[in-house]
Amino acid sequence: MKIIDLRSDTVTNPTIEMRNAMANAIVGDDVYGDDPTVAKLEKLAAEMVGKEASLFVPSGTFGNQLALLTHTNRGDEVILEASSHIVMHEVGASSVIAGVQLRTIEGENGTMNSKTVERYIRPNDIHMPSTGLICVEEAHGCGSVVSIENLKQIKEVADRHNINIHMDGARVFNAAASLNVDVKEITKNCDSIMFCLSKGLAAPIGSMLAGSKEFIDKARKNRKLMGGGLRQAGIIAAAGIIALNDMVDRLSVDHENARYLADELSRIDGINVKYDRLDINMVYFEMSENIIKEKKLIEGFLKNGIKINGIEDCEYRFVTNIGVSKDDIDFTLNKLKELIN
Repeated sequence: MKIIDLRSDTVTNPTIEMRNAMANAIVGDDVYGDDPTVAKLEKLAAEMVGKEASLFVPSGTFGNQLALLTHTNRGDEVILEASSHIVMHEVGASSVIAGVQLRTIEGENGTMNSKTVERYIRPNDIHMPSTGLICVEEAHGCGSVVSIENLKQIKEVADRHNINIHMDGARVFNAAASLNVDVKEITKNCDSIMFCLSKGLAAPIGSMLAGSKEFIDKARKNRKLMGGGLRQAGIIAAAGIIALNDMVDRLSVDHENARYLADELSRIDGINVKYDRLDINMVYFEMSENIIKEKKLIEGFLKNGIKINGIEDCEYRFVTNIGVSKDDIDFTLNKLKELIN
C-alpha cells in the first residue's frame, strides 16, 4: 500500500539523485575543515542567501539555538513573535543553551508590528535585561508569509538600536516562491538566517546557518561546543547540494497542490479552511466533530494509507510535499468523504 503522508514536509524522502550523490560523495573530517563536499555546500548556501559564509548544522532547531548562543550574552533578552517555532517547538532550549529569556509579541499570523518591536526593546536600566537579539520567522509555521515591507521595517528598528536580527528561515525558499522574489530580497533584512535542507527540499538531514564571516567563525566553535562537530559529513552534505540546486524551483508545485486541496476541502459542508494563512504548502482548517470524530478520522485514514496529525489548537493541518501528488490529494478527499458519510 502506498503511504500518503500529510503530517508535514519533514517526512520527505531523498531522491534517487540524492542517494547516488551520498553514496559517491568525496569526504573528509569536517571538524578539521577537510571535507570538500561540506565546503562546497557551505559556499553554495551562503551565495544563495546573500551572506558571506554559512555553516552546516544537523537540524533547524540546532541552527536556531546556535544563532541565539552566538549572537547573545547570558541573561540577554530576545524579542520574537509569540507563536514562533523557537518559542513553541524548541523545548525551551534558549534558556538551557544560550541562557537567555524570551520576550514574546502577539503577532497577526506570525507578523510582528515594527512599532511594537521597538517599544519592547529594553532601555539601558540596571534592573532590566539587555535586548540582545530580535528573531523573525519566514515563512511562519502558521502557514503565512511575512511581507518584505514588514521585515524591512523591523530591520530598520534593529539597526537604529544596534541589535542583530536572526531569521528562522526553515521554509524561506517557500516564502520566496510565494512572494515570487529571489530569496535574497528576504534575507537582506536579517543578520543571520537558518534554513532547512530537509522539509520541502527533501534532503534527509541538515540545515544551514548563514551570516557574516565573523559570525560564522564564532558559530563554528559554538557548534563544536553543542556537539555538532561532525566528521565525514559530506555524505549528507551531498544531498543538501542537490536540494539547493534542484529542489527549490519545484516548491511552487507544493503550493499549487495545497491551494487545490484547500479549495476542495472548502466545498465540504462543515469544513472551514483558513485561507488567510494559505501562503505556502500548509492547509489549516477546522472541522466539527459533529461531522467526524478525530480518532475515527485518523484511524480511518491510516487504514487507507493516509497519515495525518491530530487536532492542535482546534485545527487540522495538512501539508503538501514532494511525496504527495494531485492524484494523492484526490484519493485523500474521496476517502474523507467516505468516512464522513
